[in-house]
Amino acid sequence: MPSQNQNLRNRKLQQQDANERSQAPAGSRRKSNSKVVANNLRFSFFCLVVSASLLIFLFLAYTDSFHPIVDTIAGKLGYHEKTYAVVIDAGSTGSRVLAFEFHRGYLDGRLVLDYELYKHSKPGLSAFADRPEEGAATIDKLLQEAKHVIPKEKMATTPLVLKATAGLRLLKPEQAEGLLQACRDLFEKSGFLVNDQSVEIMDGTDEGIFSWFTINFLLGKLNGRNTVAALDLGGGSTQVTFAPKDISQTPLYKNFMHKVPTVNSHVDVFTTSYLGAGLMAVRLAVFTNGAQEGQTKLASDCVNSIVKDKLFRYGTEQYYISGKENPKATAENPEVDYEQCASIVRKKLLPTLNPKPVTLKQHEISAFSYFFDRAIETGLVDPFQGGETTVGHFITRSREVCADANTDQPFMCVDLTFIAVLLEEGYGLKPKTPLKLYKKIDGHEISWALGCAYSILTSNKSSQL
Repeated sequence: MPSQNQNLRNRKLQQQDANERSQAPAGSRRKSNSKVVANNLRFSFFCLVVSASLLIFLFLAYTDSFHPIVDTIAGKLGYHEKTYAVVIDAGSTGSRVLAFEFHRGYLDGRLVLDYELYKHSKPGLSAFADRPEEGAATIDKLLQEAKHVIPKEKMATTPLVLKATAGLRLLKPEQAEGLLQACRDLFEKSGFLVNDQSVEIMDGTDEGIFSWFTINFLLGKLNGRNTVAALDLGGGSTQVTFAPKDISQTPLYKNFMHKVPTVNSHVDVFTTSYLGAGLMAVRLAVFTNGAQEGQTKLASDCVNSIVKDKLFRYGTEQYYISGKENPKATAENPEVDYEQCASIVRKKLLPTLNPKPVTLKQHEISAFSYFFDRAIETGLVDPFQGGETTVGHFITRSREVCADANTDQPFMCVDLTFIAVLLEEGYGLKPKTPLKLYKKIDGHEISWALGCAYSILTSNKSSQL
């Protein structure tokens, strides 16, 4: 029989053998550990990808580039909420109606412009100073155009406003009020949403702010720091509006600063309106230089001597303008004495520019209205696309036009000389300063009316306008 010690040794050998059989080989253990590590890495990478994707989605959801994508999808699915506004711009040389169709952005409710109607008529309301009912009739024709694009079921909730600009500001108070009241009576019967403030003379400050808003809204720059300056040249006044880079350096701006609401914030802008520094107002000031009060047959140093008794209308008045002879002109080469003309323009224009926009030169500049019109009429930019020119090009072209005898554009010399003096000496811009000239952006008119409509619809006080 085996001894007790032998039995003990046999049991230890059996236990050792069982342990060896139960343990995997060393190579197998390493292979198993590697598989676990690989699985952990895959899971970590998956989590990283998912987290990054979520972060990118959340980032894009709060950037302008993502909104159009979501809006397009929402629109195709029928989720756009349409809203409308009608604005009538009663300017000094004509009246314009703009009917806007917006929808609310699907992500943040911001207003997105879908369509606009633009129609205009001449002359302006101020030409009917003594015939207010006739003036209101011209507005009614424009209003009928707007009714063609606003759905009938939306008219009662669509705000309608008329804002008169420099033309009415320059009339006698009783004449202006007569025109405004005739338009109020018309609006009461229109079927649109109106109230006591629907028809009024607009402050020049609002005109400048709304123009600045329009250009930056259409360029997609409202949410950035690089907004552009807006130069709007009308018939009776001109506006300059921009967001100063450092307000503390320009204490003279203190009384001309305004907070302009944007989509999610606000921008501090400088704006001023120079009444009497519009293109037609300066024309009149230059033409009547040295003339007797009430004189309507005028001779001007800023008009070529071959021009005789050309009709010029401003407000309710009519003038007949002829050119003056000057020592520089000859029978073979009649021309305007540019320096003499420029000196008259300076005398009439520069005293109206207070305060001067001394830091305007620090900004990218967009110009429109008569800036654009005169540029295309003299070949500085494309008549359909607009484009970029410089202050120096305006100066050069003004000299060229004044040296050319052209009865088809009898007042172009004074107009371009005025613009050249305004930009260089009035606004302090160097000749090489670039100017971007627009009439439309993406098919939409550059007009303060868009900024006005946006302000009304985002105030959440449409009933108060």
